[in-house]
Amino acid sequence: MNAEDPVTAGRRQRFAEEARAERPDLALLCLLLGAEASPPAPGEADPYGVDAAQIELDRLAGLLPYGARDARSWASALAELLGERCGFAGSSHDYQRLDSSVLQQVLRRRRGLPILLSVVWIEVARRAGAPVFGVALPGHYVVGFGDPAERVLADPFTGGAPLSGEDAELMVTGATGQRLEPSMLVPARPLETVLRILNNIRAWAAARPERTDVALWALELSLLLPSHPARLRYERAQLLVQRGEFLRGAAEMDEYAEIVDGIEPTAAEAIRHRAQAARALLN
Repeated sequence: MNAEDPVTAGRRQRFAEEARAERPDLALLCLLLGAEASPPAPGEADPYGVDAAQIELDRLAGLLPYGARDARSWASALAELLGERCGFAGSSHDYQRLDSSVLQQVLRRRRGLPILLSVVWIEVARRAGAPVFGVALPGHYVVGFGDPAERVLADPFTGGAPLSGEDAELMVTGATGQRLEPSMLVPARPLETVLRILNNIRAWAAARPERTDVALWALELSLLLPSHPARLRYERAQLLVQRGEFLRGAAEMDEYAEIVDGIEPTAAEAIRHRAQAARALLN
């Protein structure tokens, strides 16, 4: 994090606090994440579009028919509103765009990756009182309605097409070559969803060496989550070196080496050598 930027520091503090809340707000976390990708215009009352996006989610929820319904009826109502009337969906082209992972932009463009479109569905449905949850299938995030034991699945990426058990099986097999396991269908927790979004952003940036700025803020937000892979600290150190911040990167490599020293001393020693090599680049 850039310590000289109090606006960024304040926003990330809010992100970290929300991530540690008893019941993290998925929409707010996604919008604070999106603020990293959308620099504010000077003097705007809502510079990161957080309030406007929350208002839009509320507005969409208000368009759903009022009254209790079963899981299949909820899924149909969301598909009719978001998929048909509003045109929320995705295509292969959306995988090439960073704004397909930014909730503010997905609400504006009505296009996005499966996981962001699912976040829209989840947040609109939740506001309307629907029993809704995310389902983090390998390679393709979808939405579930009703009791998780008797779920009804829908795919927001295709406008809300219903998914049978066989459809889900084919989706997982096509993405991973493996069979669908019951554990893949459990409701996804908000922080798992946010980390998966950040992983997508890091993958997008990794394919674009000129966008180390995006890779860095995605890593730094990942590290603010209360549970994250320890290796992300080493990845951040490597990225700092790649960006020419040799001393900061070397210092973080040394810190990471201390963490792994008790488990893999050989790996720790190799990391220390890389830290020395990074410092040597200053000479």
